[in-house]
Amino acid sequence: MDGRLRFFLALLPVLGSILLLYFDILPQPYGSSCSLLKSRHFWISSKRIVTPNSLISGAIEVKDGKIVTVVEGNDWKTKHGSVSIIDFGDAVVMPGLVDVHAHLDDPGRAEWEGFPSGTRAAAAGGITTLIDMPLNSFPSTVSEETLKLKIKAAQGRIYVDVGFWGGLVPENAYNTTALKQLLDAGALGLKSFMCPSGINDFPMTNSSHIKEGLAVLSKYRRTLLVHAEIQHEAEGGAGLLENGGNDPRSYYTYLMSRPASWEEAAIRELLTASEDTRSGGSAEGAHVHIVHLADSRSSLQLIMDAKRNGVSVTVETCPHYLAFSAEEIRDGDTRFKCAPPIRDADNREKLWTALLNGDIDMLSSDHSPTVPELKLLQEGDFLKAWGGISSLQFVLPVTWSYGQKYGITLNHLVSWWCEQPAKLVGLSLKGAIVAGNYADIAVWDPEADFKIKDDHLVFLRHPSISAYMGAELSGKVMATFVRGNLVYQQGKHAPSACGATILAE
Repeated sequence: MDGRLRFFLALLPVLGSILLLYFDILPQPYGSSCSLLKSRHFWISSKRIVTPNSLISGAIEVKDGKIVTVVEGNDWKTKHGSVSIIDFGDAVVMPGLVDVHAHLDDPGRAEWEGFPSGTRAAAAGGITTLIDMPLNSFPSTVSEETLKLKIKAAQGRIYVDVGFWGGLVPENAYNTTALKQLLDAGALGLKSFMCPSGINDFPMTNSSHIKEGLAVLSKYRRTLLVHAEIQHEAEGGAGLLENGGNDPRSYYTYLMSRPASWEEAAIRELLTASEDTRSGGSAEGAHVHIVHLADSRSSLQLIMDAKRNGVSVTVETCPHYLAFSAEEIRDGDTRFKCAPPIRDADNREKLWTALLNGDIDMLSSDHSPTVPELKLLQEGDFLKAWGGISSLQFVLPVTWSYGQKYGITLNHLVSWWCEQPAKLVGLSLKGAIVAGNYADIAVWDPEADFKIKDDHLVFLRHPSISAYMGAELSGKVMATFVRGNLVYQQGKHAPSACGATILAE
């Protein structure tokens, strides 16, 4: 018996090696409905892979949701063994987009969008990570309890990864304990409005509230995002009608009701309140991020000056400010209403220049849908219609298509849509195709032209309200991987919604 036991023990290392070889090299069936693939170990090959250092021809090895290695040239062909290969040929393979500014309206107003349709649209657009705003859902996410409601609503209903901003409002601004509880529960940072938000349970903040919020955020080294407009009483839409009798169907009427001076005044006040974020300041460690900048003139200059003076601040703009101009918007077409408003063509040119020069740090969608009835598409009243551009599925091709005139590159796209947004949120394992990162990958064909029309597959809940319907674009998304799961390919999604909720630790 002792001889048999010794013989069996001697065989154990050999048997272990065989099992390891089987499970490590041979592709194993992946029984989950989270992916359109049957394996969790595979290679992605392409002649155009966007890495942090260069554009390469080569392959990416993906295993158990992460990137194992990135190989340039053909050396990978001798390394893959029997592991399956997905060859995308000439298609661009780049990091999945990280959208730091989206309103998914769930829970409470899921009929406006909702987690399922919003994240399906995101996946179809190459977006692998969304950070959901704290308002337009109900209740707004301004406490630990309301954040938990949102996290619960997302479970099993998101096709991409989703994180959450908390809200800074007068109700919690002076309550350090409540803000800490919200941040401890996983809010990635806070968001505030310096003008009325249009949502009753998300009132506007002032400089005092902002300073209080920054003081708390400094301890967590997290970000305060700010909608920077300050309303001047004499310049409201009602005042325009009373004083000038302007037509509410006219886009010019709406544009004049929210002038660039609103942005300038808010940004000036915000940056003054943010001076303590400098090195050695009482709020050092906190960071300020100005969302959806529309004014490329005096407002942008204030931000540039603040950066040079050491204020911890970044700024984003959105594709709709880069694609459209006020001169092109037809009267009554309220699909184009947003706040701040889309400004004139010269302003648009200056936004592109600032983006290319690095003065604007990144892009976001500011996807802000509603039900068609609230857009007042028939009445065409710009002063009363809901403001917001529905855009999630289209931001990659829109940026690429309209950017061709300005000579943008694939590396620009990765910086604006992947690297910088991931850095803002603190997502160290996202935003770049490097070994060790999550296998969040967008695959798309920059040369493929298409028109967004009724027979085009649009996964947004209400396609008719999107300003991009009818647009002719280049850059069709072919496939999207989230943590190694193939969640979208050529119009088809994975059977199950298996995106992860991202919570700050």
